[in-house]
Amino acid sequence: MTTVTFHSAKSRLDGFVVEGHSGYAEEGADIVCAAISAAVGLTECTINEVMALGAQVKVKEKDARISLKLPPALNEASDDLCQAVMTGLLVYLQAMAEEYPDNLAVLLDDDDDDED
Repeated sequence: MTTVTFHSAKSRLDGFVVEGHSGYAEEGADIVCAAISAAVGLTECTINEVMALGAQVKVKEKDARISLKLPPALNEASDDLCQAVMTGLLVYLQAMAEEYPDNLAVLLDDDDDDED
């Protein structure tokens, strides 16, 4: 199963971690994995290539893991756009998880809860 954990702090999505193989089909024929990879790739390219914001990305192919962390100090306009892109990814993956519950789980780690 693929697990995607979105991280949030101060009511702001600030990153995500994608881990594991979906197990829907064999490598090369796994449409769930392909859809997740495409959505994550589009998100990363939009933030880093189009918006040039320098989000930190780590890929560990042997662990089937990719993470993205937004820079902490973005101007308001850039942050608003990043939040729209990140929220779009979250909503898309949540819809996929409803359709493929045995292959994808989407979690939200709200760091604000830790401050209470």
